[in-house]
Amino acid sequence: NFKCVYCMPEHPEWMKKHDLLSFEELYHFCAFMVHRGIEAIRITGGEPLMRQGVVHFVAQLQNLKPLGLKRISMTSNGHYLKQYAQALKQAGLDDLNISLDSLDADQFKQLTQKDLSPVLAGIRAAQEVGLPIKINSVLMNGINNNQILPLARWSVEQNIQLRFIEFMPLDGEHKWSTAHVVSEQQILDTLSTEFIVTSQEHHAAHSTSDPARQYLIDGHPIGIISTITHSFCGSCDRLRLTAQGEFYNCLFAPQGLQLKTEIKALAASAPLSELSLHRTVSNYIWNKEQGFHAIQQRLKNEPSRKISMHMIGG
Repeated sequence: NFKCVYCMPEHPEWMKKHDLLSFEELYHFCAFMVHRGIEAIRITGGEPLMRQGVVHFVAQLQNLKPLGLKRISMTSNGHYLKQYAQALKQAGLDDLNISLDSLDADQFKQLTQKDLSPVLAGIRAAQEVGLPIKINSVLMNGINNNQILPLARWSVEQNIQLRFIEFMPLDGEHKWSTAHVVSEQQILDTLSTEFIVTSQEHHAAHSTSDPARQYLIDGHPIGIISTITHSFCGSCDRLRLTAQGEFYNCLFAPQGLQLKTEIKALAASAPLSELSLHRTVSNYIWNKEQGFHAIQQRLKNEPSRKISMHMIGG
């Protein structure tokens, strides 16, 4: 329901309802993965709160906690959060990432074609019900790089964890170029004009798979996800399933694995479906690319479609 430039193509193709995996099918796949060691599940989109039944799905995923699932998270644009915050908390959502790329109402409107106030109201509602939240801000040179200090000040005032994200080539319209990237170093240089910035990298207690590099600004934690200038592919352990059953081992993967048929068979308890899905998925998972640069190299030789962020989420 937002039209963010780095994510949504100008004329998106809307999927037909019957092409999507049902929540029941998604649940069976989640259970299958938790049995194989997956400890965290993040529901993203598009915008997950637009899909009827998502709160019930969060509650259903609680059944996987005794089997080894540790965290159920969600990434949202916050637009509908005010009406869902309480229900999500009750359903057992562990934490929430909210995208917020500008605190300037006009600039926000320009970036998303939507109003800023419902998002800020959603953030307040999440805080009131005690949902742990992080704010994600994608920075683009010449567009919203003037938001570094306002967002940083706001996060300190609100006592909210903020993470700046380098602009990645996942835009719908393929207009990305390195000129648009606000690098980690530029972000740090800007922050240090107003804050005392210290790195937490060397004594970081967080798990290695967290893509954000941790800093403190005047003692307040802040993260920077520098996908382009400090690729963290070596420690990335994320896998993604789209609403239509495509499975990706990397955001930049040019091709995914079509699992819709296998997932439907699994949900229908078809004989041997678990075995064949296990084989297909593990071969693919253990053949992950070296990362963005390796994939860029290959795309030079054989250009293929690149998935847009609005299909695959954060």
